[in-house]
Amino acid sequence: MAKMKRLAAGIGCRNGMAVKLTEGHPSTEQPFLSYALECNDTGADALLVLDLAESDQEHEKNIGQIKEAGRLLDIPIVVGGYIKRLEDIKKYLYAGARSVFLHAGDPVHVGLLKEAADRFGREKIHMLITGSEQLKRVPEFYELGASRMILDLDAARIRRTGCMEPWDIPFLTVCTDNSLELISDAMSCGQSDGVVLIASPEREGHYMEIKQQLETMGNEMDLLRSQIPWSAFKLNSDGLMPVVVQDYRTMEVLMMAYMNEQAFADTLLTGKMHYYSRSRKCQWLKGETSGHFQYVRSLRLDCDNDTILAKVHQIGPACHTGAVSCFYQPLAEKESREMNPLKVFESVFQVILDRKEHPKEGSYTNYLFEKGIDKILKKVGEEATEIVIAAKNPDPEEIKYEISDLLYHLMVLMAEKGVSWEDITEELAKR
Repeated sequence: MAKMKRLAAGIGCRNGMAVKLTEGHPSTEQPFLSYALECNDTGADALLVLDLAESDQEHEKNIGQIKEAGRLLDIPIVVGGYIKRLEDIKKYLYAGARSVFLHAGDPVHVGLLKEAADRFGREKIHMLITGSEQLKRVPEFYELGASRMILDLDAARIRRTGCMEPWDIPFLTVCTDNSLELISDAMSCGQSDGVVLIASPEREGHYMEIKQQLETMGNEMDLLRSQIPWSAFKLNSDGLMPVVVQDYRTMEVLMMAYMNEQAFADTLLTGKMHYYSRSRKCQWLKGETSGHFQYVRSLRLDCDNDTILAKVHQIGPACHTGAVSCFYQPLAEKESREMNPLKVFESVFQVILDRKEHPKEGSYTNYLFEKGIDKILKKVGEEATEIVIAAKNPDPEEIKYEISDLLYHLMVLMAEKGVSWEDITEELAKR
C-alpha cells in the first residue's frame, strides 16, 4: 500500500497575527487563530508555524496564540523559530505543539539537537534545511536525533538530483510554487511525507480540493472516503437520505436535514456539509449565506442503512433562529441524574467556580478559597494519602469515596489556578 502523503499549511506568526509569505513579501492580514482554524477546517493535515517574534514579549504573545490553537485544532502543530535555549523548545511543546523544528543554519540550534531529542523524544524534533551545505549534513542531523527533515529548498532540484533518495530519511518539502505538477513531484521524491504549502490567496480555504487533485495525480492523500457506496443506502420515499447532525466536541444534536447523492458527494469532496432542501427543491451548502459552516469530522451509517449520523465542527449557531441547536423547544422531561462522567465533572466544577465568584456563607468550598493555596494543597495531599490507605482495604466502596474527595479538592485547585476540564482533557488527548 502506498504511503499516505500529508499536505501541511505553512504560516508565520508575529505579534499574534498570521504572517502570510506571498511571493516572498510578508503581510499580516488576519489574526493568527482565525487562520489556523481555517487551515484545520478546510483540509490541511498539519500546521507548520514559524514564530517570527522580535522580542521576548512578542514571543510570549505568540506562545499564547499557539496554546489557544493547540486547544482548538484537531490537526498537529509544528513550531519553530524563536529558540535560544532548551527551555524555548519545552515552551512550544507545552503550548500544544506536536513537534518542534530547529534550523540547520543556526549553530545554537544544531548544538541543542541531541539534548532536545534525548529529553523530549526524537519524534518531537525536526530539522529545517534551507541550503545545499546543510543538505549534505542531513545524515548527521538524523543521527543526532532529528526524526524528520523539513526542506525549504527548490522542490524540482531535490527531485532532479535525488539527493534524499539514498538516505531513507523522512522529510517534508516546503513549496512556494502553486504548480500542482511541482507539488506532486516533491511528494514522489524518496521518503517524502508530503509538502508544506506556504500561504497564498490561491490556496487558502482549498486544502481539501488540492488534496483531491493531488490524489488524481497518483498521490495517496488523507481524504473523506465513504466505505459504503450511495447505491447501498436505503433512501426515503423522496429518494433522500436523512442526516442527523451532532457537535463532535459536545455531542449535542444540532439539526436534522436530508442529502441526495450529489450533496453526499460534495460533502466528501469539500469536507463541508451539503444538503438537499425539500422545500426549495435544490442542493445547499450549510453556511453559504450565514457563514455558519459545518466541517465534517465523521460520517456514520446506522444499522438499517437509512440514516447518516454526521459529527461536525459547527461555526456559529446551527439553527436559522440563532439557537445553538434546532432542538431547543422542550416537550416533556423527567428529572434524572446526569451520568456522563465529563458532564458530571463539568457540572461540579461550575458550582465550584460559582462559589469562588459568589461566596456563600457556610460553604466549605469558600472556606478553602479563603484559606488560600497552601490549605488547598494540604487537603489535596491528605486526600491522596487517604486513597493509598483505602486501596489496601478489600472493600471497594471506601476507595470510591476517597477518589471522589480527591477529585473535588483537585477541582478546587484547578479553579484556584485557572485550569479548566477542557485544558485537562486536551492535554490527555495529546498524550
